[in-house]
Amino acid sequence: MTTDYFKRVESLNCWEHTIHCEPLEGGITNRNFLVEHGNEKFFVRLGVDIPEHGVYRFNELAASRAAHKCGISPEVVYAETGAMVLRFINGKTLEPENLRNISTLKKVVPLLKTCHQQMPLYLPGSSLIFWVFQVIRGYVNTLKESKSRMIQKLSRFLEINHELEKTVGTIDLFYGHNDLLSGNFIEDNNRLWLVDWDYAGFNSPLFDLANLASNNEYAEGLERELLEMYFENEVSDDLWKRYFAMKCASLLRESMWSMVSEIYSTLDFDYVQYTAENLERFENTFAEFRNI
Repeated sequence: MTTDYFKRVESLNCWEHTIHCEPLEGGITNRNFLVEHGNEKFFVRLGVDIPEHGVYRFNELAASRAAHKCGISPEVVYAETGAMVLRFINGKTLEPENLRNISTLKKVVPLLKTCHQQMPLYLPGSSLIFWVFQVIRGYVNTLKESKSRMIQKLSRFLEINHELEKTVGTIDLFYGHNDLLSGNFIEDNNRLWLVDWDYAGFNSPLFDLANLASNNEYAEGLERELLEMYFENEVSDDLWKRYFAMKCASLLRESMWSMVSEIYSTLDFDYVQYTAENLERFENTFAEFRNI
């Protein structure tokens, strides 16, 4: 961590007093900091647009503000190009095992429904779409142009992507978070917050559900409980097949996100290992999908 990032945080125009700034671990897209300013604490995110991942900070800012208005995310108190300052939530960042707890899951489902159904009421007129199958097609093009080490596998990934998209079929369009890693949930005084809106956009709710389950390694029984809670109905064979296809797409997208990050990211993170881990999980899940 160089002093340049600290100087960037210190230079933000929102500070009236001298600040104390500490780096926070965990970000693999942004540089994150805890700032003490007088008697208040703030969370500062430094990050520019990442076109190769479809990350645009105007979209993240709009989603963050809308999520706060819905009561599911902390307030954005200041933003300028490349930086966003939010109120600090003094809570516990969840781990995957927390999200596999049924009592926590019962809090997650209404949080997601608020995101899906209410956030469009507070967004600007124009907003991005996150259609995972198009994201994957874009990653294939980027990896080809960049001569990725995985280039020989891309044709197969495209064929699988087409099969999965066809299986998902017609969707109901809602507004999704689209990056439901455990680290994006914070528990504070028996309530949950949802943070980090880099990939927010209109999508099928099936993607957030599949993304939540795949990122946090749900067993089948818990997956079915998640779907029953969300849709308030029994899980039909058709829904299960479509959901499973979306879970495969989520894992393939995460794998290809990492492949692209191997080439473009400047953060100190072992993307090659992350690619290998996610590809193994994708292949295992896709083999299960073929047997449904």
